[in-house]
Amino acid sequence: MSFTEFVREEQRLVLLRLLHEMPRYQSNSSVLTTGMDKFGLAMSRDQVCTELNWLKEQGCVTLQEAGSVVVATLTERGADAATGMTKIHGVKRPSPR
Repeated sequence: MSFTEFVREEQRLVLLRLLHEMPRYQSNSSVLTTGMDKFGLAMSRDQVCTELNWLKEQGCVTLQEAGSVVVATLTERGADAATGMTKIHGVKRPSPR
């Protein structure tokens, strides 16, 4: 696995974990972009949206456009990946807590 792929898998996991911690399991792309920066995984809003669309294709989130942002909502499958209950190829598996 290349370093770029390693980082991308980490980014996807952190996006899922951020959503898992949010009220109603949802947030917008602007807030998620700020959250990624706080975890040392700086991404542009466009990059966040690209990864959210990938996560949507995997059944981990649903997406809804709201003006200039995209609102992501965690699905049950996404919650399972965020907590390590299921493994999704392309999303880093979390370490045991």
